[in-house]
Amino acid sequence: MPAVIEVESIVRDFGATRAVDGVTFTVEAGEVVGLLGPNGAGKTTTLRVLAGLLKPAAGATRISGVDMQLAPLEARRQLGFLTASTGLYDRLTGREMLQTFGRLQRLDEPALEARITSLREELELAPFLDKRCGSLSSGQKQRINIARAVVHDPSAYVLDEPTATLDPLASRDILELVQRAKARNKAVLFSTHRMEEAEYLCSRLLFMRAGKIVARGTSAELLAQSGKQKLTDAFLHFAGGAP
Repeated sequence: MPAVIEVESIVRDFGATRAVDGVTFTVEAGEVVGLLGPNGAGKTTTLRVLAGLLKPAAGATRISGVDMQLAPLEARRQLGFLTASTGLYDRLTGREMLQTFGRLQRLDEPALEARITSLREELELAPFLDKRCGSLSSGQKQRINIARAVVHDPSAYVLDEPTATLDPLASRDILELVQRAKARNKAVLFSTHRMEEAEYLCSRLLFMRAGKIVARGTSAELLAQSGKQKLTDAFLHFAGGAP
């Protein structure tokens, strides 16, 4: 059975700069894989290529077996993409945001309303679901953003540093979402700078530097490879080591 998320030898250039250089990995159903690396390592570019927001110069990405470059709309229907930047429309309410994106995903009205009801309970949206997004706190906005990203109940979640701008309580919502997604057999790719999140959530870790994956494995395996006792020290080791 193929992996839910497949990234195969992708390359992405910006002018003369190679931002992603032959990156390959997979994420299985029911698995959380962490993507780590310093700023400028190529993590966000990799995720944007995977999500179909950027075209690769070479290589391929697939979601649930659907090639993102050959059938982008079909592939995106299998994907929930979440970033630290919420990108919500200030004049719309949370409910209107979910309705808009659910219709874009071609959910029929009964299924969409049932999904909104489910997400309202799961993410505790009831107190602010019908308020305009421009009036919400950062944590409330991110909860709406989570719901927007997964309103169509995709098979794959791609999360690009979703807790970067959040306080610990709001960050907890993201971590709980990831745990629930794993329990529901979703494939989750989780990019973060927070080592405690990576160690807590991820079954495997990928470490990027200079556009390449320079180390991969479980937390224990990365500690063994680096000769360190803490994941933060291993991060620093791989950030400064040669690919």
